[in-house]
Amino acid sequence: MVQQSAYDIIVIGGGSGGSAAAGRLAEDRSKTICLLEVGGKNNSFVYTTPGLLPFIPNSGNYKFDTVPMKGLNGRIGYQPRGRGMGGSSAINAMVYIRGNRWDYDNWADMGCDGWSYDDVLPYFMRSEGNERLSGDHHGTDGPLNVMDQKYANPSSLAFIEAARNLQLKITDDFNGGDQEGIGLYQVTQKGGERWSAARAYIDPVKDQDNIDVRTKVLVEKLIISEGRVTGVQVRKGNSSEIINARGAVILSAGAFGSPQILQLSGIGRTEDIKPHGIEMTCEKPEVGQNLQDHIDYVGGWASPSRDLIGDSVGANFKMLKSIIEHRLQRTGIMTTPYAEAGGFWSSTPDLPAPDTQFHFVPGPLENHGKERPKGHGLSIHTCVLRPYSMGSVGLYENNAAAPPRIDPNFLDDERDMVTMRAGVRQIHRFAETAPLSDFGLEDRYNTPLHDDDALDQLIRDKADTVYHPVGTCRMGSDKDAVVDARLKFKGLEGLYIADASIMPKIVSGNTNAPSIMIGERCADFVKADLG
Repeated sequence: MVQQSAYDIIVIGGGSGGSAAAGRLAEDRSKTICLLEVGGKNNSFVYTTPGLLPFIPNSGNYKFDTVPMKGLNGRIGYQPRGRGMGGSSAINAMVYIRGNRWDYDNWADMGCDGWSYDDVLPYFMRSEGNERLSGDHHGTDGPLNVMDQKYANPSSLAFIEAARNLQLKITDDFNGGDQEGIGLYQVTQKGGERWSAARAYIDPVKDQDNIDVRTKVLVEKLIISEGRVTGVQVRKGNSSEIINARGAVILSAGAFGSPQILQLSGIGRTEDIKPHGIEMTCEKPEVGQNLQDHIDYVGGWASPSRDLIGDSVGANFKMLKSIIEHRLQRTGIMTTPYAEAGGFWSSTPDLPAPDTQFHFVPGPLENHGKERPKGHGLSIHTCVLRPYSMGSVGLYENNAAAPPRIDPNFLDDERDMVTMRAGVRQIHRFAETAPLSDFGLEDRYNTPLHDDDALDQLIRDKADTVYHPVGTCRMGSDKDAVVDARLKFKGLEGLYIADASIMPKIVSGNTNAPSIMIGERCADFVKADLG
């Protein structure tokens, strides 16, 4: 499509929500769509090969840092976020999880009319193309391909058997009627390749004459006239331009990017905006507030087993062979999502839904993979699914290219530590139970399981995000909510938000599939509003 100065709809961000929204809107050939993405196309084999996840280039990952956090003993946290088409779905572990029925029913109870589980289920099903599961909970012909893993490490299967021996429920469907249980995760792959939101929603329509997909374009701010968002100011290289929207602007820049763009446009809290010399255009105190994320602790064990992923001459040779196999056949170890197994567990029996999620990785993991421990081993994540601690997103400066100020405020609320402590003890039970224990595991941290104070210090020294930030432009029916139940911005016309930032409460699980569902719903709302 020829670039124009005006379109019916502008979508900011080619990530999970933005790709879904833009792709669905482009199905109406009478409407012109402009999709703006600051990153590149993310379509090389490094992105499409699941097992090359640790080698994703810096250009595809924002690699944000947080402020120092008291709850993490003053440490600065790490926040990787996808940069480019597909957003974080181009660099994530591809785990397909929707969250728990209770999450969405709770949203409805909080005043988000039309967002109960029964309301959102049809959109999950419409988006899903599941290769194995069908019936009342699963779609089989949606654009987002979901499949069983082509390969599973022997230790991942041993982890599941250890859970069985601990009398835990085993499941082959975390997205059916009952979320609780342990098993292998289904993944967003197709034919052994990563299936990002951009591959699912944008690739099928990108050559149509009614959609203009622009990459490497930085959105500097929204253009606002007489209470309406009428377009965006963008920069490519050294030149800026205004792109106008006749019908709507959809902001889908993620839980960090969406509030940052709003604040750069003078929308948010005065104290977050005025100090940076930005003129206030709309006072909205909740913009950038309500940040929630799954705080995560990774237990690590060394092992002599060469079945496990590791850093050794043999392992490196094995990886090279597996890359060649994947390039030729799309099979083998390089189809791994790394987080191969896991599940959902309740730390106490009186909960409405599981409060803990596990991710089992058949290799050693230290500091988000930025460090490579010598030898072989395995890792087990435990994360707090419904944290009480909340943080915020703000500005460091009046510059759209600068990183946002991110404060997840992890482990600020003692209730989160109680849940985390229980999860850490549970992952050690897995490691101590056959057949997982048969791998000759040695605890790399000499974890003080029987001393609460010492265990808490270890958790604060090691815990960090499991990459699920949400909530910074929350949806609600109250006057302070940023968007209403149709994802329309409350206070300005012509603006919608479609990403994880609108979640009033974080969902109990990975956030990619819910973000796609939100994008699907936003497309329907915009279609209806624009006729």
